[in-house]
Amino acid sequence: MIWNADPVLISFSVVRIHWYGVLFVSALFIGARIMKGLYAEEGLPEASLDALFVYCVVGIIVGARLGHCIFYDPGYYLNNVLKIFAIWEGGLASHGGGIGVIIAVFFYTRKYRVKPLWLLDRLALPTALFGSAVRIGNFMNSEILGTPSNLPWAVTFLRVDNVPRHPVQLYESLVYFLVFIALSAACRFSRIKEWPGRLFGVFLCAVFSARFLLEFVKVEQAAYTGFFFTTGQMLSIPFLAAGIWLLVWPKTE
Repeated sequence: MIWNADPVLISFSVVRIHWYGVLFVSALFIGARIMKGLYAEEGLPEASLDALFVYCVVGIIVGARLGHCIFYDPGYYLNNVLKIFAIWEGGLASHGGGIGVIIAVFFYTRKYRVKPLWLLDRLALPTALFGSAVRIGNFMNSEILGTPSNLPWAVTFLRVDNVPRHPVQLYESLVYFLVFIALSAACRFSRIKEWPGRLFGVFLCAVFSARFLLEFVKVEQAAYTGFFFTTGQMLSIPFLAAGIWLLVWPKTE
């Protein structure tokens, strides 16, 4: 398959709207609707949902940007500190975004007196869907490339080179979407929500075990190399360990 899509969806005058941005924002608002539905199903007040949306958006963007700068190219950003703020140039790390959301949830739950694990369980659903949409955005941008492949479904990203590659962005997007479907089914047809942290633990184990494995067919994104595991794999291990801990030693809040 030859891929040469324009990453810009709409362009007029000096304004350009990218597919990535549209998918990013759309996934955030769909996630907000999912959370509203979950609150309504459980008869909970929706008054604080707007604040939760703001906390999560700030956590995602700040965490993902700092994660990219610190984890993937620290040397460059230490020498060009002002470039940290140049988000429009690209560079968001999903692991950093995950850390950012967890920190945002901590501050939110302290202010609004919500149980952290209860909220993280519910946020797991829209987060999986958000990850799926973002990876499609990466595919539209011809970024986060897979390793060379001769498989029938390999994709040649003409904006990068003429090498057929694993469409690893689509692999990840599909996995995250399936995780979203599985978690939604578990919420509806099982009693998993009765054990705080269990749903979030399943989410962490599913997403980051998949991320760890898919890194084997992904080009290293960090500016430095030389480790046995990729940076993405090393960052996935703590999340995976946390997920296993939540499943093996479920705690009540």
